[in-house]
Amino acid sequence: MKIIGLSQNIIWKEKQENFLLIEEKFKDLEADLFLLPEMFTTGFYMKAQEVADEEGLALTWMKNFAKSKNAAIGGSVSVKDNGKFYNRFYYVKPNGTYHQYDKRHLFSYTGEDKVYTAGTERVVVEYLGFRFLLQVCFDARFPVFARNRKDYDVVLNVANWPETRVLAWETLNRARAIENQAYVFALNRTGEDGNNLKYQESSHCFFADGTDVSTKNGDLIFAELDLQKLEAFRKEFPFLNDADEFNLYGLK
Repeated sequence: MKIIGLSQNIIWKEKQENFLLIEEKFKDLEADLFLLPEMFTTGFYMKAQEVADEEGLALTWMKNFAKSKNAAIGGSVSVKDNGKFYNRFYYVKPNGTYHQYDKRHLFSYTGEDKVYTAGTERVVVEYLGFRFLLQVCFDARFPVFARNRKDYDVVLNVANWPETRVLAWETLNRARAIENQAYVFALNRTGEDGNNLKYQESSHCFFADGTDVSTKNGDLIFAELDLQKLEAFRKEFPFLNDADEFNLYGLK
């Protein structure tokens, strides 16, 4: 499976401009899955009432993009649903069907938890033989939530993780790959946002042994995922068999 991610320099609060930017970046590329960062239409903005997608604008654009590319597309957006705001990861397939994951761990350090509603479901999506666990940014700090119960092969984490804490971002995602014997495609934005936060290029795709298997060209990151290689690695090193048993309460 081929994945292409865009380490997008998100244009602050300008949805249509971001759509055009993404279309231009991906124009001549082919992949099985195209991936976009957290809140790719607006940037990480806490005045949700100003930017939240209430009419499905982003989802409609993603469906059209997926159809035009005959590929899946994923990324998170600010949405309003039944009177509540969510930081929602959409995973859209070429036929228009989609899955959604609402960010579970909200970043209280910036007041995200005061504006957005936390998700209650752990979402795994199956596509082209792979099983993807959907995560958003701050989720990387919570390994129990991401613990592999032999129910996924790839973690997709899309983020707006600032450069001041980029070592933590890279370390946590590498650890998630190693401890869960899975690929971790960790896509971070770049540039500077309207809050004067800076973001350095720090997107990676880690294999189950912690090695980075991605290649990069500017703000594009490419990775080829090999399920047979992953299964062979798990068979040679069956560490998941020794994992502790546990239950996650408060989640569906």
